[in-house]
Amino acid sequence: MRLPPMLPTYQALLSPASLVKMTGLALMTLASTTVMAAPSDAAEKLKPATEPTAKTMTTETMTAEKMAASESASSYEQLSQQALALNLAEQTTWRRLLYLKDSKPGQTKNAKANTSPVKNAEFFVSQTGRSDPEAELLALLKMMTANNLSAAEQSQNQAILCRFPARIHWLQQQLAIPDAELATIECGEFDAWMAKLDPQRLSVIFAEEYLDNPLSAFGHTLMLIDSTKSLADPRAIDHAHALNDSVAGNPDDNFVLYAVKSMTGLYPNDITIDPYPEKLAYYLQGDERDVWQYPLQLTHAEIQQIMRHVWETKDLGLPYYFTTDNCASEILRYIDIVRPESSLLSQLPYVVVPSDVVRLLTDEALITEQTYLPADDSLRQAKINALAAQANNDKATVETAKGLGSSTNPDKKTDSTTAQSALLNLPESLISKDNKLLTTPVMPANNNPNNAHLLQRAMVGVGSRDDLRYLTLGFRAGFNDLLDRPDGYPENFALEGAALSFRVYDTDDNDSNRPKQKSVVLQDLTLIRGRSFNPINSAKTGKTWGLNLGATRVNDGSEPAGGDHLVVNAAYEQGVSVGFGAAKAGTGQQPPQLCYALGTGMTQVGKGINNGWRVGVGANLGCRYQLSPKLRAQAEVQVPYWYHGDIDVDANTGERGTGHYWQPIATLGVQYDIDRNQAVRLQGNYEFQDRVRDKDTVQLAYVKYF
Repeated sequence: MRLPPMLPTYQALLSPASLVKMTGLALMTLASTTVMAAPSDAAEKLKPATEPTAKTMTTETMTAEKMAASESASSYEQLSQQALALNLAEQTTWRRLLYLKDSKPGQTKNAKANTSPVKNAEFFVSQTGRSDPEAELLALLKMMTANNLSAAEQSQNQAILCRFPARIHWLQQQLAIPDAELATIECGEFDAWMAKLDPQRLSVIFAEEYLDNPLSAFGHTLMLIDSTKSLADPRAIDHAHALNDSVAGNPDDNFVLYAVKSMTGLYPNDITIDPYPEKLAYYLQGDERDVWQYPLQLTHAEIQQIMRHVWETKDLGLPYYFTTDNCASEILRYIDIVRPESSLLSQLPYVVVPSDVVRLLTDEALITEQTYLPADDSLRQAKINALAAQANNDKATVETAKGLGSSTNPDKKTDSTTAQSALLNLPESLISKDNKLLTTPVMPANNNPNNAHLLQRAMVGVGSRDDLRYLTLGFRAGFNDLLDRPDGYPENFALEGAALSFRVYDTDDNDSNRPKQKSVVLQDLTLIRGRSFNPINSAKTGKTWGLNLGATRVNDGSEPAGGDHLVVNAAYEQGVSVGFGAAKAGTGQQPPQLCYALGTGMTQVGKGINNGWRVGVGANLGCRYQLSPKLRAQAEVQVPYWYHGDIDVDANTGERGTGHYWQPIATLGVQYDIDRNQAVRLQGNYEFQDRVRDKDTVQLAYVKYF
């Protein structure tokens, strides 16, 4: 590995190290001339003719070695002084190359701030490099400029230096070190790796959110490495590679243990570089998830430096944190390495999810174009839609595709006949058997994360529970429910995490005949709540199911005048769903309306309800209707049958409750979108259980996404 010279020839000749070298050569020449001067006649008679030559060569060699060693030492001393004067060890890029946090005023001597999270000793040159960025810089600089080493020393030096091409490149740039002053090293493995990848362009690849694999529920990002050949021909993905960061979990661990370890850094990360067709097929064909490709606006020099850094870090096995240090954060960290002024990662300080990263890179103008790659089920759905349109003599399919480019080649126009024929004869997959990328006239789905509302949601509203008025305050960390604006997410995507809501009751009007109502109560706390819909009349092949874990307030129907109590809740649903309505012509999208029927099992625990627990089974029946692009409605009837066990006589009323009962609940919700990140939501429910005191609730709220 030889890095390109950083200075013009005339500048190199005038550098301090070069002046030392020139002076050394002059002294060597003078010494040689002195030793080789004509000997006296007496000396000529006393010594053999060949001896002066041997002694002269020995003196020359010793002098040259001493001068070279002196020159190397002098070069290092001058460069190290220059590095210290420039305070390079505190430069943002150097610290990021070592995984250190950016330097802040007053933290220069802070041990914690200067300690790298990387514990692998091979990641550092200096023995104290993990906690001393200056010592690490000087140790690397000394090795970079070490010349005239023995064979053993040269081999050891080379083995170490070949591990750090990104750091060497950066130091050479900062100190303007000519190639001639660098130690001679041959890094065959690194050179072959770079030659194989031939990195010419980097792109973010976004695989949509996928509830049927909980570890991909938030979506996934990786990087596409385009070579000269794949860049010249977009079909030639067999000449491209995928850079992927994922969790190296233990497949023998159960789901709960796997999830906990993934979130708490108890598994290492796994950085791999695979042939791109293999990785793309995993998403398009295996999971059947649509993919979006976003080329990054990076210079050639930035791309090369990112790949040098990948070489340095790909085998570290750092702790993987599902929500903070993950596939998406690693992409931002790579870019921050070559653009120290950007600090992209710091803009997402709490949770880093793939869709947020795509939006951030777009906002920063690092993403300016995009390509849609439909999954296998989207191609099947597009064919179903085309056949339905043909059967109904619907010309909309033709008109939609006419004059428009394909999803993979938007610049290529199609006429109506070609478009109709292509939609009816779509390939089974976008990847051919010889690993080429095919083109289709299927238009992009409405799942581009750049079109989605922002991840977090806040709600403030007013409502009433029977005769009690209240103010409601809510927060949700992510993502989307069936009433939220659907753009930018997979169709019928319903996943909520880390949500809570409070109610502040107006207690001045509290009825004297009812128990005293607390003024502030926790209404809901959701850890995770999601539903995966795969309509049986669509091209989807998965099941329809749901999961709900958290705490909520419920009315206890086992007791007379049953009131509401906070309980811990766990529920699982499974059933069928059906889509209806006309699907958008020319796309692989499903029908816009949805109905579902789910069987459910539930467990609730809380000290306020009878016996402190209840279990239930039942059914949930509902429909979601897209009334207009900005208006949606959802109606649902829940029919649970609850069991508490044996119920004692109430000590206060002398009445006996019931240990098992039906408690149907009807709910209705409507949301109108003001714009992408604002909405108004109306919700209400009614409980069909005579023993429940407060049967109906109505609430109107303002919704803000941020």
